[in-house]
Amino acid sequence: MAEHVLGKPALESKAAAEPPVCLLDASIYIFRYYFSMPERWFSAVGSFPTAAVYGYTGFLLDFIQRERPIYMAGCFDESLGSCFRNEIYPDYKASRALPDEALAFQLNACREVTELLGIACFSSEVYEADDLLGSLMSWGHTAPELADRPFALLTRDKDLGQLLIRNEDFLWHYHSDKSKEERRDRQVIFEAFGVRPEQLVDYLALVGDSVDDIPGVPGIGAKTASVLLQYFGSFENLYARLDELPSLKIRGAKNLAVKLREHYPQALVSRSLAAIVTDVELELSPSKMTRQCIDLQGFSDFCRRMGFGAAFGKRVNACVE
Repeated sequence: MAEHVLGKPALESKAAAEPPVCLLDASIYIFRYYFSMPERWFSAVGSFPTAAVYGYTGFLLDFIQRERPIYMAGCFDESLGSCFRNEIYPDYKASRALPDEALAFQLNACREVTELLGIACFSSEVYEADDLLGSLMSWGHTAPELADRPFALLTRDKDLGQLLIRNEDFLWHYHSDKSKEERRDRQVIFEAFGVRPEQLVDYLALVGDSVDDIPGVPGIGAKTASVLLQYFGSFENLYARLDELPSLKIRGAKNLAVKLREHYPQALVSRSLAAIVTDVELELSPSKMTRQCIDLQGFSDFCRRMGFGAAFGKRVNACVE
């Protein structure tokens, strides 16, 4: 789903006894470099620009060397225009253009290098990366080898906050400079939005999301949505008790009830669009989630094909020492 940078200062999550299971929202990092890196690198065949691949590869090497994750998986978006949400609401993400040939080349290359570095990858033409991340997390919470570990979602997407159903799990905006990285747990989500993680879907149903073209309820802003959900607790309770709204000390409460009633079908659709699927059928096992040995020869060949030369030689060797 869309990238939304959380707006509150970072707070450290509680230290966990076990290293986290790391689930990578790959597109967030790929596009970070796609829009920020100069075009200095080009593929040996086709002369496609590979700056985003260069930046993303450096990020992965830095993360592996510093964190030494035991369990890790990356999820990739391949469903733009073909996602099940487009069947529910054809205008979902309609404002986004499909990747052109040059961007598609870099997206595929980023998945390739992720696998070469020993990280399992998941994608779907029906489900978005968020759904795959949610399903991996849901499965991992019950897998005996993983259940006692915290789960870290490497992302900057606030929508993934709805997956933080356990206190030890967190969103992790990783940065090579530790002073710039952010870890956000359930408490920080509440401080940022005024709702608990399990209320985020209802919050988005009311507020909408212009980045993902989710309509929401016209005239309902972030502050009003958080006040309503704090009082009523859930989307269902809110609509079951609309008659109570005029008596609440909320500006325009009477008109608010009219808006909510009038746009109820749209709010329902928005809620279904915002909700992350957590039961996508995937072939999973702890061994598949275990980070594998780096394919050094394959990685060297990859760097040659991407026009990187020996730029990552020392860094990849440091990851296997």
